[in-house]
Amino acid sequence: ATAMLRELWRRWGSYKYRFVPWLALNLPRQRRTLRYVPESSQDKIIADEDVFETLLKTFKALFINDFSRQADILALLPEVKCQYLELLTVEQKRSKVNSCNHHSQHVFSPEEVLFNTLGFTVSRDRSSLVSAGTGVFVTKGFVRKGTVVSMYPGTVYRKHEPIFFQSLGNPFIFRCIDGVLIDGNDKGLSRSVYRSCSRRDQLGPFQMSDESWLTATPQNPLAVGQYVNNCSHEKAANVCYQEFDVPGHFPVELKQYLPNIVYSHDVESHLRCVVLVTLRDIKQGEELFSNYYTVVS
Repeated sequence: ATAMLRELWRRWGSYKYRFVPWLALNLPRQRRTLRYVPESSQDKIIADEDVFETLLKTFKALFINDFSRQADILALLPEVKCQYLELLTVEQKRSKVNSCNHHSQHVFSPEEVLFNTLGFTVSRDRSSLVSAGTGVFVTKGFVRKGTVVSMYPGTVYRKHEPIFFQSLGNPFIFRCIDGVLIDGNDKGLSRSVYRSCSRRDQLGPFQMSDESWLTATPQNPLAVGQYVNNCSHEKAANVCYQEFDVPGHFPVELKQYLPNIVYSHDVESHLRCVVLVTLRDIKQGEELFSNYYTVVS
């Protein structure tokens, strides 16, 4: 009986931040942990341009590192192929490129690419909080304040799109300011829906999203944001969520690293992503803590 009560209390602890009556009763006494957003336009810790540049820089590095697997894509994009070969020449000085042909190169792990590109790595591990399960840590390097440190992966649902069955017992649903929902659960029905939508939108060799975040070895090492735990009185928030709409001119060859996909294929609006941005400098070994609240007054 004690074990059952403990498990129920643990489940309530992770769910209560999405339970409207609990929120209404506890908002007044939790003000110092709330992030107030008077207008959606003010929900920006850093500029969208900075988010875009960070993702572009990271994804380009991942693409170059995985160059040998990109033959089908590059065959359809000869100009892009030559551009990447120029970047490969700069970053891999040992490679001798005389034409638009790929020569052998050392392949790094995605975590190594992230470290070489942004100066840090993040990964999932057991949380430092008791009974919190999995958490996300800076495992190597140093992260400066105002840096994109991870992404929140999952299927993106617009208002009124069906998510009832996916939401049952699901603690990984993130609500954006405008009511858009992102289901970051990597198991069960949520996993099946994401994979189905991702494969639906694939255009020949061009993948419009990344499925690997559903596995233990994501090819985009930033795609672990759904496991960042909520802050507490003992563990203050050191990152916060920021919404980001992927612009239409985002390079098509790099969309394979975006860990989000829209549920409705006929929606032509920009893909919604959510990134986590650091609120202060974060050292190696620290766990990331954010806030489940987004209050729009």
